[in-house]
Amino acid sequence: MSLPVEPGREVVPGALPRSEPSRASALVLALTLALAPFTLALVLGLWGIRRRGTLWADEAVTYEMAHRGVPQLLRTLGHADAVHGLYYLLMHGVFALWDGGEAALRLPSVVAVALAAVAVALLGRNLAGPRAGVLAGLVFPLIPAVQRYAQEGRSYALVCILIAWATCLLPAALARPGKLRWTAYATLLLTACLLHELAVVTLLAHGAAVFRSGLPRAVIRGWGISAGCVIAGVLPLAAFSATQSGQVDWIGFPDPWQTARWVIAVLLGLLCAWILGPAGSSGAGRSSGAGQPSGVRAGGVPADGVRSRTERPVALRTLALSLLVLPTALLILLIPVRPLYVDRYVLSYSIGLALLVGAALDRVWRGAGLPRALRGAVTVAATGAALAALFPVGALLRTPQSRPNDAVAVARAVRESGRPGDGLLFMPARRRVWTLARPEEFRGLSDLALDRSPVASDTLHGTELTPGRIRARVLAAPRIVAVHDLPGQPLDETEGEAVKRETLRDHFEECGSRTVTEARITVYARPGTC
Repeated sequence: MSLPVEPGREVVPGALPRSEPSRASALVLALTLALAPFTLALVLGLWGIRRRGTLWADEAVTYEMAHRGVPQLLRTLGHADAVHGLYYLLMHGVFALWDGGEAALRLPSVVAVALAAVAVALLGRNLAGPRAGVLAGLVFPLIPAVQRYAQEGRSYALVCILIAWATCLLPAALARPGKLRWTAYATLLLTACLLHELAVVTLLAHGAAVFRSGLPRAVIRGWGISAGCVIAGVLPLAAFSATQSGQVDWIGFPDPWQTARWVIAVLLGLLCAWILGPAGSSGAGRSSGAGQPSGVRAGGVPADGVRSRTERPVALRTLALSLLVLPTALLILLIPVRPLYVDRYVLSYSIGLALLVGAALDRVWRGAGLPRALRGAVTVAATGAALAALFPVGALLRTPQSRPNDAVAVARAVRESGRPGDGLLFMPARRRVWTLARPEEFRGLSDLALDRSPVASDTLHGTELTPGRIRARVLAAPRIVAVHDLPGQPLDETEGEAVKRETLRDHFEECGSRTVTEARITVYARPGTC
């Protein structure tokens, strides 16, 4: 009597089919292996989460926008920041449940990274084995960029978790195509794009891995339909946010150190891919015996005797390298056309890096040929060395100095520089966002160019008076505190900004300046009165 076999699976002679208890045991093992990455990511995220009570400018915007009423928030999104609208609504709900200041602002990002680490661990397990999976999950929250954005009140960590779980679903959807799997995959990616529309570049990485998989056209077509749905779903947001494109005019040529960090990550990823060798790029049923995960016999057959022909429809190396390289490379190549590259916009590159490092560490472990006790000692020593090397970076990321535009520090410096009754100028007007973190620090100063406040005008920066009225109010002030960008930054050429600069230059003298993070606070007075 022959035993029933699931379609798409072959039975090795003399072997028993997999039983339901073994599947339950595998699920328990997967959850157990996911617990370590989740715990590590959560601990790192909670470590110094308040950053000594500081907020950088973008976080201050999140905090203020999330505290507006929903109707007012929606009106504001009609003028600015529509690309972050879904995130602001989510944070509005968070603060409605618990108004816990900086901790509440950053806690969703902490939890998101912890859950993303679980997705990375499960993906690594499915593509390279349990040990490779747990190593990848542990590496992910240790990456400095991940540690940084795990503690920021912005959408980047939430985008990363959605991409991580969509990537985790991709091999399953390719192996066993079905409407439910493709719908879940598309829903996760579309939500990521609605949180930040540049998440759509993830499709480039996924597409490269899919088209290199050698799967039947019908399967590839299923991915193509899902990708098309994602693009169609994000197009309305992209079209509307294009009308607010002036908000990204500040993006220019990328910071050299920012680009260098990505290049270093790519080089490390390529080294790990080389360590993996041909087995690291093999598909289902083509792995060499040396590259098999635990519980797999030579020839790619699981120890329980049952093998799926589409167990691993995409190779870990191909998928991980695509995530690591392609989205970032695309944004860099687009710089001459439209500069949009900022490293936090493509944080998902860290998923690919973690997968490659985890799989390479697993391969080195298996290929070392050392006794078990010695391998354990080497593992402990290597782990200690890695943590010791990363601790200074992690400690720095939890200081106020680790973020640009510390709005709290700017507000404190303005309070210390100004006197009651002094005039106040923001140059350019968008720097008024620095008032959102600590508005009480600016009381007693007269904002000379302001017509309507950000809240009253349903905008981020407020609206300003006409150039003529700005000039008249500046000339009427005996002493002015100006908050502006550091020297060397591009100057706004609007008429109102030009009037501010010209009036100060022609009718005032500089009494003193101080630099606070990326802001310059200068006190002006009438000639001879400093």
